[in-house]
Amino acid sequence: MDQAAPAGEQLLRTLTALASPHRLRIVAALAEGRSYVSQLARQLGMNRPLLYMHLQRLEAAGLVVGELETARDGSSVKYFEVVPFALALTPELVAEAVATLEAAQPAGTATGENGPAAGGSGEDTST
Repeated sequence: MDQAAPAGEQLLRTLTALASPHRLRIVAALAEGRSYVSQLARQLGMNRPLLYMHLQRLEAAGLVVGELETARDGSSVKYFEVVPFALALTPELVAEAVATLEAAQPAGTATGENGPAAGGSGEDTST
């Protein structure tokens, strides 16, 4: 994750990635040092498919990186480590992120107070 103020999409990916207790536990475990999936699964008491799913979300957000290493015997092990990051969430940062999201939306796709994103039907009921 880069140190500059994240754009709206990056901020959403980061916050979504950190919005899971499982993923927070993974980041905490990797903060102690890099680990391979089987070892991390045992440490966290999590099955490997679920762990992989969470690692993919963290990797997509730029919070962890994975590196495949091949041993002399030809076996491969994927190691993961946390990427150093700092996130200072301020109202100004949120406003900047929202501006980049709005700029990326095509005209006419923004939802108003009655739109589906607000839980409404999307129909204009004002007369």
